[in-house]
Amino acid sequence: MEKTFNLARRDDGIAILTMDVPGETMNTLKEQFGPEISDILTEIKADNSIKGLVVISGKADSFVAGADITMLAACKSEADAKALSQQGHVVFSELEGLSIPVVAAINGACLGGGLELALACHLRVCSDDKKTMLGVPEVQLGLLPGGGGTQRLPRLVGIATALDMMLTGKQIRPKQALKMGLVNDVVPNSILLETAIELAKKGKQAAKPVVQSKINQFLESSSFTRDIMFDQARKQVMKKTQGNYPAPAKIIDCVRQGMNKGMVKGLEVEATHFANLVMSKESAALRSLFFATTEMKKETGAEGAVPRKVKKVMVLGGGLMGGGIASVTTTKAKIPARVKDISEQGLSNALSYAYKLLDKGVKRRHMTPIARDNVMALMTTTTEYTGIKDADIVVEAVFEDLALKHKMVQDVERECGENTIFASNTSSLPIGQIAAAASRPENVIGLHYFSPVEKMPLVEVIAHKTTSPETIATTVAFARKQGKTPIVVQDGAGFYVNRILALYMNEAAQLLLEGQRVEHLDRALVKFGFPVGPMTLLDEVGIDVGAKISPILEKELGDRFKAPAAFDKLLADDRKGRKNGKGFYQYGPKAKKAKLVDESVYKVLDIAIASDKEAKDVAERCTIQMLNEAVRCLEEGIIASARDGDIGAIFGIGFPPFLGGPFRYIDTLGASNLVATLHGYQSLYGDRFAPCDTLVKMASDGSQFYKK
Repeated sequence: MEKTFNLARRDDGIAILTMDVPGETMNTLKEQFGPEISDILTEIKADNSIKGLVVISGKADSFVAGADITMLAACKSEADAKALSQQGHVVFSELEGLSIPVVAAINGACLGGGLELALACHLRVCSDDKKTMLGVPEVQLGLLPGGGGTQRLPRLVGIATALDMMLTGKQIRPKQALKMGLVNDVVPNSILLETAIELAKKGKQAAKPVVQSKINQFLESSSFTRDIMFDQARKQVMKKTQGNYPAPAKIIDCVRQGMNKGMVKGLEVEATHFANLVMSKESAALRSLFFATTEMKKETGAEGAVPRKVKKVMVLGGGLMGGGIASVTTTKAKIPARVKDISEQGLSNALSYAYKLLDKGVKRRHMTPIARDNVMALMTTTTEYTGIKDADIVVEAVFEDLALKHKMVQDVERECGENTIFASNTSSLPIGQIAAAASRPENVIGLHYFSPVEKMPLVEVIAHKTTSPETIATTVAFARKQGKTPIVVQDGAGFYVNRILALYMNEAAQLLLEGQRVEHLDRALVKFGFPVGPMTLLDEVGIDVGAKISPILEKELGDRFKAPAAFDKLLADDRKGRKNGKGFYQYGPKAKKAKLVDESVYKVLDIAIASDKEAKDVAERCTIQMLNEAVRCLEEGIIASARDGDIGAIFGIGFPPFLGGPFRYIDTLGASNLVATLHGYQSLYGDRFAPCDTLVKMASDGSQFYKK
C-alpha cells in the first residue's frame, strides 16, 4: 500500500517529512493516518542523527486542506466523535513534544486540521503565493477545531485574534499571518523548503511576543479581564446567530476553560464539545450543504453536453444588475465584458460600480493599483452594437418588459454570431415567452442573478423547452467562472427562488395588514434564522419591483399568488424603499444611528396596530407557504431534485442554513405534521394554504426526501 507520509534524511541532520495522499489532488487528514504518523515519530525519536524536522506537502497547490469530513458521518455516537478528536490530540502532542525543532513549510491551503497540524509544529514558514491561505473554517460546518486548535491558536496569536478567526472561519493571507504571529516568515515558494531547513538548523526558538493593541493586552492579562472579554464575545455571537448555531458558544467555552484552567483541561473540553457538535442536527445540515455544493461543481447541468469556451461577454444594461454582472465577469471570471446602455450615464454608472468594488481591494492591500487597472481594462462600454460580433454570451439586464426583451433578442441575433447565447436576467418572465421572438431559440436561456450580484452566491440557469444542452452547459460553466453556484431550473413564472419567496413575502404582508408591527415581523423571521426580515427585504429589493412581479406570478400560477391590494397604496405614496429613501423604514441622516420604522406607513395602509403574536407563530405562518411551494416546484419538475431546491433557497434567499434547506427541514418536521399544520391554516385563512399532492402522499406513506 502506498504511504501518505514519507521521511527523507539529509546529510546535514535535517529530515523532511512529506505528506502526499495517494491519488488525491488535495491533502486531507484521515483517521487511518494516526498509526502511520505515530510510527514515523517513534522512528524520528530513535534516530539521534536527526537534528531537526521539516513538515511539507507533496502537493503543488495545498499544504493540508483540512480533515476529511466524510469520516464524521461514520461516527455513530458522541463517544466515536470524541475518540476522533482525542486521537488527533495524541498525535499532535507527540509532534509538539519532539525534542528537536519541527518546522511547517506551508504553501497553498492550510485550513482546519491542516492549520492545527502546523500549530503543533514549533515554527511555521509560508509562501507568499496567492493560493496560500491559513484558517480554521470549522464553524461554517457547525463544528469547532477539534485537533487542539482552540488551545494552541489563542496561545500563539492572542485570545481576541484567535476567537475572531475561529468564530468567523475567515482565511488569513500570508502577510497578515506574519503580522499576527501565526507564521514566523513569509518567502517565495521557490525558497520555501530552504528557508524551513535553515529555521530548523537554528534550533527551537521562543515565539516572539505577539504585538497586541493596549486594550487587548489589558483584557488578556488576568482571568477576571479575560472573562469580561469572553462574556462580550458570547453576547455578540448570540446577537448574530440568534442562538440557532451551537458551535460559536462552544468555541468560546473551549478557549475560556483552556486559558483559565490550563491546556489539559482545555483539550478535554474541546474533545467533548467537538463530539457534541458532530452529532448535532445543525452540523449535519451544514455538512450536507457542503457535500451538495461540492457534488454540484462536478456537474455540467446537461448530461453529456460539453460547454463551449467563453472568451467575450456582452452585458445589455448598465444599471445595478448590469454593472454587477459585468463586474463579476471581469474580476472573478477574468473574461472581457462589453457593456451596452442607451445612455452614457448608465455606462459611467456601470464602470464606477466595478471600480469601487475593485478599489476596496486596493485599500485593504489585497491588490495593487496596477492589478486593479488591468482588471478595469477588461471592461469596455458602448451605446451602439459595436465590437460585439464575437461575443460568446450576451447577458441581458434591462427592465421587466416583454416587448423590450423581444427587441433585445432580435438585435443580438442580427449583430452577433449564430452560436451566441442570449441569457436573460429576468426575475419573473418565462424564458419561453422571451425566446418566442428568436429565430434561434435554442441559444436563449435565463440567467437569473440576485442582488447585490457581487455578494449573492446563487444564479438560476433557466432552460425553456427548446434550449440546447450545449447552451445549458456553457451557461453553467460561465456562471461558475464568475464564482457563482448555479442551479438549473425549468421555465415557469418566477422560476424557483422568486416563486417560493413571493408567497413568504405575501404572507408577511398579510400579517402586517392584520396589525403586526413592521419590526416585530422582521425580528421574528431573523430569530427563525433568515439574514434579514421580510419588510427589510422588501425595502432593499424595492417595493416597486415586488409590485411588478406579483401580477405576473398571479396570472401564470393562480390566485394563491395574489398580493394584498393595500400595497398599491404604498406606491401611490411614492414608497419604493431604500432606493428613494421612503419605505417601511426611515432613511437619510436621521436614520443613521438606529434602524427606525417609518411609523407613517401604518396610516398609509390604514392599519390598526394589534398585540404581537408569538414570534414562532409569525415565522411558521410565513415559512410554511414557502415549504409547500418548494415541494410543488419539485412536483412540477421546475427543480430537478430536493438537493437543488435546498441550495437554491439557502444561497438565493438566505433560508436558514442550519435547517439544511426547505426539503431537509420538511424531513425534520415530518410530512404528516406539515400537512396537518397546513390544513389548520387552510381552515383559518383559505385555500392558499392547501397542501400540494406530493406532501399529502408523503404524509400518508411516511416517505422522506432524503434517505436516513
